[in-house]
Amino acid sequence: CSCASGPAFEGAHIREGVRAIPGAIEKIIINGGAAEVKTIQNRPAIGVCGSGVLDAVAELRRWKLIDARGAFNRDDPRVTVREGRPEFVLVDSRRSGHGRDIAIDRNDVNQIQLAKAAIRSGIEVLLQHAQISPEEIDLFLLAGAFGTYLDIHNAVEIGMFPRIPLERFQQVGNAAGSGAREMLVSTSRRRAAEQMVADIQYIELMIESGYTDIFMKAIGFD
Repeated sequence: CSCASGPAFEGAHIREGVRAIPGAIEKIIINGGAAEVKTIQNRPAIGVCGSGVLDAVAELRRWKLIDARGAFNRDDPRVTVREGRPEFVLVDSRRSGHGRDIAIDRNDVNQIQLAKAAIRSGIEVLLQHAQISPEEIDLFLLAGAFGTYLDIHNAVEIGMFPRIPLERFQQVGNAAGSGAREMLVSTSRRRAAEQMVADIQYIELMIESGYTDIFMKAIGFD
């Protein structure tokens, strides 16, 4: 199936979102009251890319700075209220690369909720069609740049992936490129790919009975 998760994991529609460029925050850990961030090429932070936003939301939930609906806990002193809107500051203006705070707000959390719900609901529909439970998944492949750099534990924590043992996940990088190379140099691999295509069944999610309910259930945090 194809999950229309939108561009949030590419940094789009995120207030301080950027692509995976030098200075983008790619890893976040909240340690007590402050965030510890890692940027691409260790440059001064200029924004947050997809893997960093996912980390931020997972950490906010882990520390109960947001609730199961994604709403900020305004009573927590670590949450800042700016112009009436709560946010959590990742990097303050004194340390950022552009002289302003880099923060995550409710809209950013909502964007990640919609994106992760799209992916999780697709997984749930596939499981239903296969008539298996998540526990019966033997191997869960993650491809592409985002799949390579995201924190699998955090993806599971926010409910984007089912709760299966982490050793069953495998990050494989540029699978499309690797597959293309294999078919160019191997006739047997080409025949295997042709057979695989013949066996694949495509599921159109938007006409799937009950899909909206599955999607809505996947928006919240476990």
